[in-house]
Amino acid sequence: MSTVSVIIATRDRPEMLREAIAAVAGQAFDGEIEIIVVYDQSAPDTSLQASEGTRRVRVISNSRTPGLAGARNSGILAGTGDYVAFCDDDDYWKPGKLAAQVKRMETDSGVEFVTCGISVQYDGVTHDRPLGRDIVTFDELLRDRHTELHPSTFLMRRSAAITGFGLVDEEVPGGFGEDYEFLLRAAKSHSIAHVREVLAVVRWGGQSFFFRRWQTMSDGLSCLLDRFPEFETTPAGSARIRGQIAFANAALKNRRIALLWAVSAFRRNPLELRAPLAIAVAAGVLSPDRVMVELHKRGRGI
Repeated sequence: MSTVSVIIATRDRPEMLREAIAAVAGQAFDGEIEIIVVYDQSAPDTSLQASEGTRRVRVISNSRTPGLAGARNSGILAGTGDYVAFCDDDDYWKPGKLAAQVKRMETDSGVEFVTCGISVQYDGVTHDRPLGRDIVTFDELLRDRHTELHPSTFLMRRSAAITGFGLVDEEVPGGFGEDYEFLLRAAKSHSIAHVREVLAVVRWGGQSFFFRRWQTMSDGLSCLLDRFPEFETTPAGSARIRGQIAFANAALKNRRIALLWAVSAFRRNPLELRAPLAIAVAAGVLSPDRVMVELHKRGRGI
């Protein structure tokens, strides 16, 4: 019988955390589930610890670099399961998630990493975001981040995370884009398997620790371009990242820097829409917050 260690990194969201724990514990999954709640930069609530049948909740503190990456790695290393899964403390799973993903993993012994479709909730509106494919390759991830491959959908072999493609990178500036960096590294080792069904609910909103952190966004994405020179083999993918960096700098009122990044995006892909958005924000024609709100209403991000 398989055991899954589910890592829920948390910080100052007690109500949402309890919802996430309940959804994981309520999975229609015959195997054992070890829920490891990792408190990051906040006091742990040991009252959450519990054990009932094949469900167990453990509470630990982040013993590594402060931040989401360090907290997730603390959980991976503390886990005892055959598989490791992530669930953000402001998200929750539908009952069939683990069963579907573990079945996919066990059907193909070569698979190391499985994701699934998501529902995005924002301002009382829900948008389903299925991804119409069963496999996502490294080259495809360079072209498109695929928002559907959200960290709350990640399930992987614990051995692969420890001795294969490796732990979450704790050195990505501000932790922005560490999930994308992790996906790229995993996909470079072996293509990502995907369950098309929408099985995780992702809640977007002001509770996000990255909301309006434009400098963190710029630094994190710039790091990705440095880490993966392969982006330059995929003009559309490189333009997408550069357009995002341009937008972040426009929001910071770094107009000259924003323009330079926007131009570099245009040169790689004249159809990259983030570049004109960044220019409009830099010129004061659009508000960055307004752009983000309108995108989120449609279940999209920048």
